[in-house]
This record gives sequence, C-alpha cells and structure tokens, in this order.
Amino acid sequence: MLVHSRKARWAVWTVFLILFLPLFALPLLVVFGASFATHWSGVLPSDPTIANYRSATRGEALQALTTSLLTALTASLLALVVGTWAALAGAALRKRGRRFLDALFVLPIAVPSVVVGLSVLVAFSKPPMLLNGTRWIVILAHTVLVTAFAHQSVSAAVTRLDPAYEQAAASLGARPGYVLRRVRLPLLLPSLTAAAGLCFALSMGELSATMMLYPPDWTPLPVLIYAATDRGALFTGSAVAVVLMAATLLVLFAVSRVRTKASYR
Repeated sequence: MLVHSRKARWAVWTVFLILFLPLFALPLLVVFGASFATHWSGVLPSDPTIANYRSATRGEALQALTTSLLTALTASLLALVVGTWAALAGAALRKRGRRFLDALFVLPIAVPSVVVGLSVLVAFSKPPMLLNGTRWIVILAHTVLVTAFAHQSVSAAVTRLDPAYEQAAASLGARPGYVLRRVRLPLLLPSLTAAAGLCFALSMGELSATMMLYPPDWTPLPVLIYAATDRGALFTGSAVAVVLMAATLLVLFAVSRVRTKASYR
C-alpha cells in the first residue's frame, strides 16, 4: 500500500519500529550484547570481554562452523538440483499432476522436522542404505527439509517464464537440451540463486532433525550452541550464535550479489 501523506508515512514508520524492535531486533541485540559479557546483573551486560569470541572461533567451535558450512552448501546444491529438475518436469504435467508433485515436495515441511529426522534415521539404519553414524545422513535430512523451498521458488519462476523465448529458439532449430541450457536456465538464474540462499540459511539453522542424526565427528554449529546453553555457558553460546549469524549473512550477501548481476544480464 502506497502512503503519500507525510504524516501517514511517519505513522507507518513509527508503528513499524514499535513492532520491529521488540519482536525482531531486540532479541538479536541481547544475544550480541551477551556475547561480550561475563556477567549480566543489571539491564546491560557487565565485565565486557572478547574471550567468548576466542572460544567461538577456534577448536571445537571452528570445526563445527566448518561442518555447518559444508552441510548447508551440499544440502543447498542437492536441493537446488532436485527442486529445479522437479519444477521443470512438473511444468509439462497436467494440473492434477502438478498438484500431486507440489504436495509431495511440501510434505517434509508440513510435519515437524523431528519427524523427518526420525524417518531418515529409521529408513537409513539398515543395509543396503546404511547411513546412520555418517555425515551423509545429516546432509540427507537437511536436503529433504530444504528441497521443498527450492522446488516452490523455482516452480513459481517457471510458470512466469515467457514461452516466446523457447518458441523462438525452437523455431531456429535448437534442440530441447540446448533450449534448456541456453534459454530456460539463464532466465531462471535469479530465482535459482534466491532459492539457493534460502536453502542455505534454513540448513545453517536446522537443529531438531540434526539432534537425532549427527555423529560425534560431524557436529553442526546449532548443536554446539544448544549444548553450550544447556550446560549454562550462555555467554559463550551467544558468541557462537553471533558467529553463526555472521557466517550465514556473509554467504547470503554473496548470493545476493550474484542474484543482482544475474537480474541485469
């Protein structure tokens, strides 16, 4: 809704700040402040220190950050490939077939993620697909959870494509594979990068399913944050959480730059 009056704009901004600060910004600011504290006896943290960040950027925490990045990158790429393939294939189906395909991909996010974790654990704990106790079961669970978002994002973009481009390429003798590589996928690139960023962010913060599946040598950072706060190390856990947020935002910023360049191609 467009607001043209100056007083109305000020009112809208005031309401936005009143709602935004306590609901979104304030909790994050509290975590950021706690990451520099050793005690919190008043309104503000006391005894500021950077020792929490020394613990959050070395040893077990650094290994957990690497694990989270590798898990999120791998799961995002797999989800993007599967989701894009399904979206392109679904565009050729009839309406009823597309609805069934959409429901199939939405199912993992229609149930709690802990249910997905349990399903993956039961399904892949016996031969011939024995993945329990390996990093691949964690990556698989993350892929299952984020593929729905990739599929929905790319599917919406596919329906908005102008068929004139593909028809022009086909009329000039281009084969379907060439049309896909040189026409459809380049037109979908902004949506593909947006879907990849969303999948990455969701995978970086996934905890419920991960808690059921991770082996000791493949501990993602959210699990480490939960373990730190569970044993009472709230300030160290806050520093690790800030590191997680910073790493996620840096990757999302890089993805947004790629998306912006793709939009102007």
